[in-house]
Amino acid sequence: MKPLTVVLGDYPHTRSLKDLKDLKDQAGCRFPRVSPLYPAFARMVRDLWFDVCELALATYLQAKEAGVPITLVPVVLIGGTHHRSLTRLPDGPALTAGELVGKRIGVRSYSQTTGLWVRGILSEEYGIAASDITWVTTEEPHVAQYREPPYVTRSPAGRVADLLRDGDVAAAVLGPRAIGGQGEGLVPVIPDAEAAGRAWVDRHGFVPANHLLVVRNDVLRDAPDAVRALFHALAGAIERDGPSAGPAVTAGWSEQLGACLELAARYALEQELVHSPIDIGAIEKEATLLWT
Repeated sequence: MKPLTVVLGDYPHTRSLKDLKDLKDQAGCRFPRVSPLYPAFARMVRDLWFDVCELALATYLQAKEAGVPITLVPVVLIGGTHHRSLTRLPDGPALTAGELVGKRIGVRSYSQTTGLWVRGILSEEYGIAASDITWVTTEEPHVAQYREPPYVTRSPAGRVADLLRDGDVAAAVLGPRAIGGQGEGLVPVIPDAEAAGRAWVDRHGFVPANHLLVVRNDVLRDAPDAVRALFHALAGAIERDGPSAGPAVTAGWSEQLGACLELAARYALEQELVHSPIDIGAIEKEATLLWT
């Protein structure tokens, strides 16, 4: 059997998995290092470059609509609340979330998952639609078939932080873990962001997911035992090591994962990330059939 090419980020719950000799020998997995991770998402949804791949949630929803032949493996690899991800310069003009209508906000890509959750917060808590803001991006979407709405524009700037510091945008989607440390020194636009995030989780009953796992359909068809062995090994690693990554990290279908996907799919439709409803019921049926 040809080894499965599996791309995963570097987390406590994936490091131990990559060292499992039985998984490498019996399931035939190899784990190429991809850093930074997010360019692998475009390779997966455009060219099916890998057998199994970590994938951003918004990219997964867009890929499903575009008919990319991949199947969800119900694993949340990273996630968290995002009230703190809408940021501004600490020494810039005072700015509240309610004052963002008509402003420009920087984000790496309009289809970035953190941006999806931030726009959902703005809509749900402040009544601000995605189309009320101009979204200034530095990168194209991962899914080649996707066309951005007219309120999205591309900047030649290399980094979102540069847009903010040059005064081209009033705020930016740059969380504490933004690549390259771009979020360093920035402050949340939303006051008491941590408390607001906890209140959001209490209200919705789940922690937002950012990255999931997918497998190519042909790989699942031709090597189902190897893919299931990988899933169960990852589930075991998350049970052992995942608590350090926070409550968003889970393996297996759950009511919380279903609710997360339902809300993300609704946000995606409202924000014109997708143009037709995503059938989460069908995804759940597939997930519970394959991964129990």
